[in-house]
Amino acid sequence: MPAMERSQHTAQAERLTAMVKGRVQAVGYRAFLQRHARDLGLAGHVENLPDGRVEVLAEGPREALEKLLVHIRNGPTHALVDDVDVVWGEAAGERGFHTY
Repeated sequence: MPAMERSQHTAQAERLTAMVKGRVQAVGYRAFLQRHARDLGLAGHVENLPDGRVEVLAEGPREALEKLLVHIRNGPTHALVDDVDVVWGEAAGERGFHTY
């Protein structure tokens, strides 16, 4: 990819960090989000935290991140999302989408 094209792509990418509260561990939440993030072409990770929350960090075009945010708020069938704290920022160049 030419340098100019690369810089334009990077400039369009944003970062979404979401802290998710509710029944979101041991219900397939991470795999659910990983599948949707990959389908949307996003990079980042989703991770269970010791306090029962799930952290989602995703990078890519704003439109795709907004679509992922809908999935974050809804979760899979057995999840119950009580609250989502969202922070927007600049992309840092994440690669792939992983679960931890």
